[in-house]
Amino acid sequence: MTYPASADDAGSPRVRPDSGRFWAGAVATAIVAALIALVGILICRWTLNIPILAPAGDGAWGDAHTGEYVLVAALVALVAAGLLYLLVLSTPNPGLFFRWIIGLVTLIAVVYPFSSGAPLEQKAATAIVNLVVGVAIGSLLLATAGRAIRRTVRPSGPARPVDPGAPADPYGQRGPGYNQQPARPQRYEEQPTRPTYTPGTPPPPDGWQ
Repeated sequence: MTYPASADDAGSPRVRPDSGRFWAGAVATAIVAALIALVGILICRWTLNIPILAPAGDGAWGDAHTGEYVLVAALVALVAAGLLYLLVLSTPNPGLFFRWIIGLVTLIAVVYPFSSGAPLEQKAATAIVNLVVGVAIGSLLLATAGRAIRRTVRPSGPARPVDPGAPADPYGQRGPGYNQQPARPQRYEEQPTRPTYTPGTPPPPDGWQ
């Protein structure tokens, strides 16, 4: 990333995402979303006897639509991670925009099953599974971003000259005036010499000690 050249933005905080940690968390989120979708289907079909995504005769695992639903959940998590990454790089408040976007998409996923002609219990079960998947994706990605994104503050003024002879301060613990070194004393040969008094010579002026 590049910092702005204007003086007004020089002291504003900038974000620097750690790509490795962020995308590792994104892949983990995709795995969790896929497992939540699978567990939701098993609970509905096996425990509650609600045949979602496939007829009841296909058993607890359903048919090919079960695998498709699980893969779609993982893919949605990765797409959401890419969206959050772009928001971090380009928007002033990425978390707020991401919450709105993921919330609206989750709302669409919850409402959409009710547009089909399936029984009401199947519609409600599918909507609940979609809701849990959406909430899990949003919360996990926001937590991942909070850990993987670092905020840095650009100095607001020109860099102060550093005395080459001064010791380094790598941790910034000495304060802003650390580099302002006091004036060095004059060397011995540069200091004014004091007159000496020799017996037999005129006395020194008044006030000389």
